[in-house]
Amino acid sequence: MKHVKPAALKQSLDRNEALVIDVREPGEFAREHIAGAQSFPLSSFDPSRLPRDRRIVLCCQTGTRSSHALAQLEAAGLHDVAHLDGGLSAWKAAHFTTSIDITQPISIMRQVQITAGSIVLLGAVLAALVSPWFILLSGFVGAGLVFAGVTDTCMMATLLAKLPYNRPRVAAAQ
Repeated sequence: MKHVKPAALKQSLDRNEALVIDVREPGEFAREHIAGAQSFPLSSFDPSRLPRDRRIVLCCQTGTRSSHALAQLEAAGLHDVAHLDGGLSAWKAAHFTTSIDITQPISIMRQVQITAGSIVLLGAVLAALVSPWFILLSGFVGAGLVFAGVTDTCMMATLLAKLPYNRPRVAAAQ
């Protein structure tokens, strides 16, 4: 697999030699992305639809999804491709700017953390104040988080993504 460090990608972008393809979901991309990046979500990734005028550098939040997309591109015969090592998190850690739209929803994973944490806290409080049986609520959420980690699937994230406020918002015409 070909990895590109944030500084090397920045130089390539400044020279207009690379095109960033962001494989995160549309809501994540709408909230924040590298300026000039194009959105091609991994959930509907089709290598044949990608522009080929520059070297393609794939990007996601941490580098996991982009490495999966890279494998797909190489299997499709595209070899002048790479992925951003560490993803958008590494890009920001290197103090490079991103395009941010705060009117867009926060990331699904942050929503999962907020929701799961709230349910666990609620279960613990209700277990202490109402009935010890409410500890099962916290246990259920904990088991769900373990399952999500082991299988790399998150039912809570899937459900939250379907909520209307998680659709990317279109800017009003002026």
